[in-house]
Amino acid sequence: MASLDTARPLSARRPAALPRPYLVWLVGTRASLLGDAVLYFALGWAASAHGGATGALVLTAITLPRTLLLLLGGAVADRFGARRITITGDAVMLTATLVLALASWRLGASVWLLVAVAAVIGTVDAFYLPATGSMPRRLVGKEQLPRALAVQQAGGQIASLLGAPLGAVLVAAAGLTGAAFADAATFAIVLVVLVCVRPAHDAERSPRTEGLLSGAADGVRIAVADPVLRPALLLTAAAACFLLPVVSLLNPLVAREHGWSAGVAGLVAGGQSLGVIAVALVVARRGTLRRIGVGAASGLCGAALGIAAVAMAGTPAVAVAGGVVAGAGSGMFACHIGPLVLTHAPGTHLARLQALLVLVQSLALVVGNNALGALADAHGATTAAAVCATGACTAGITALTLKPLRRLRRE
Repeated sequence: MASLDTARPLSARRPAALPRPYLVWLVGTRASLLGDAVLYFALGWAASAHGGATGALVLTAITLPRTLLLLLGGAVADRFGARRITITGDAVMLTATLVLALASWRLGASVWLLVAVAAVIGTVDAFYLPATGSMPRRLVGKEQLPRALAVQQAGGQIASLLGAPLGAVLVAAAGLTGAAFADAATFAIVLVVLVCVRPAHDAERSPRTEGLLSGAADGVRIAVADPVLRPALLLTAAAACFLLPVVSLLNPLVAREHGWSAGVAGLVAGGQSLGVIAVALVVARRGTLRRIGVGAASGLCGAALGIAAVAMAGTPAVAVAGGVVAGAGSGMFACHIGPLVLTHAPGTHLARLQALLVLVQSLALVVGNNALGALADAHGATTAAAVCATGACTAGITALTLKPLRRLRRE
C-alpha cells in the first residue's frame, strides 16, 4: 500500500471540473439548439406545402443575410461585448418566435410570414453566432478550453439527433404554432441563463475609435497573416467541403445507388453522429492530443477512411461501421480545430475570428454541396464519396507537413 507521501494526488489523476457558470451556459444553449432544430424542421415542412421554389426561398432568406453580415457581426461583438450581443439576439429571437406562433395560429403559415421569420433568423445569426462562439473562452481558462469545447460538441450532436424527430412529433401534434412556442420556450431559458452568467475571463474589447467595417477587415487580415490561423481556416474549409456533405447529401444517394432503404441511410447518419459523440466525450474526459495540430489533421485522415468504407461498402453493416469511423474522425477534427482557433485568436478579435470561421464553413459547404451533387448525377454517388475521401485525406496529410501546425502544442 502506498504511503501518503508517495500516493498521487487526486488532482493528478482527475482533471479539474469545468466551471459551473460554463456548464449552466452550456445546458441553456444546447436546449436552445434543440429548439432551433425543431423550428427549422417545422419551417421546412411548412414551406414545402407551397412548393420547392418557396422552400428554396425560405432557406435563402436565412443563409443570405447570415453570410453577408457575419464579419460585421463579429466586429460588433468584439466592440460591444459578446455577452451583450447574445442577450440582445436571444431577446429578439424570443419575440420573433412568439410572433410566429401567434401569427401562424391566427393567419396560417403564409409565404410572407415564413420568409420574414427566416430573414430575422439569418440576420440575428450573423451577430449571434460569432458572439456565442467566443463565449467558451470567456467562461473557462485556456487550459480547460479543449475539454469544454468537446462537451459542447457532444451536446450539439445530441441536440441535432433529437431535433428532427422531435420537430416531426410537434408538427404532427400542434403544427408550426406548437414548434414556434417550443422554440420560444428554449429562448426564454437561454435569456435567463445569459442574464445570470457572467464571463470569468472576459477578453479585451476592440477600441471604440476603430470603425466596424475596418474592424471586420482587420479580423480577416490577422487570420490571413497568422501562420497557425491561416492553415486552420483552410483545414476548416476542407472539412466543410468534404465531410459535411457526406451526411446530408451523399449518404442518401449512396444508399439509393446500392438499393438500400431510407432506414439504412438513417443508420449510417446515426453512426456518424455516434462516432462524433464518442470522440467528443473521450476528449471531454481526457483532453486533446498534446500536439493539437496533429490531432486535427489526423481527424481528417480518419474521417477519409470512414467515408471510403461507406462508398465501397457491399452491405449495410459495413456502411454503418464506416459511418461510425467517419464520425469519429470528424469529431477528432472538430475537437482539436475549435480550441486551436480560439486559443490563438487575439483577445480583441475572438468574435471576429469566429465569424470568419463560420463564413469559411458556409462558403465551402455551398461549393461542396453543389459540386458533389453535380458529380453524383454525372458519375454516381460512389464516385462523389470517393472524391470526398480523397480530398479529406489530402488536406489532412498536407496539414501534417506544415511545421506551424505539426509542431503546435496545446497550452
